[in-house]
Amino acid sequence: MAKAFMAYPELRNPFDAQEIHPEGCATVLYQGKTITLTETGAGDGLLINPEDLRQINGFEIKPEGACFRDLCIPLSDQLLIEQDGQKWFNLTAFADVLGQPYVADQSAGVWSFAEIPAKRANMLVDAMAPDIELVDREGEVVRLADLKGKKALIVTWSSW
Repeated sequence: MAKAFMAYPELRNPFDAQEIHPEGCATVLYQGKTITLTETGAGDGLLINPEDLRQINGFEIKPEGACFRDLCIPLSDQLLIEQDGQKWFNLTAFADVLGQPYVADQSAGVWSFAEIPAKRANMLVDAMAPDIELVDREGEVVRLADLKGKKALIVTWSSW
């Protein structure tokens, strides 16, 4: 006789508490990524290693500040904090400076950050469409770069 079993045994009781990450770690959710940080600083905000900043949101610490491409935010004592001889980057204070919304479950050690408005605005200011190439009705390849300086209307359509 076949033995009865349940598919997905880990879902037998969805109300049982399950660990999100190992003890002493924190989890950051940003743009579909889940980043587990093995060490964080103590305090009200989320204090991270400055080296972890790049994997979280693409910014990196440079002499001129926290930079993403052309966008640089000067570092202040509010953003760089020293605790017990170790430097920490205050990610929540950085989000406040950028106007980036976030929610946190500090008891679970989970932080979820929305899109950074300055990144989105920076792309809109450039007004640069990606270089695309298409075949026209006569079979000629037309590149968007060939139309530089001219007005172009791009019409797209999809059946779904």
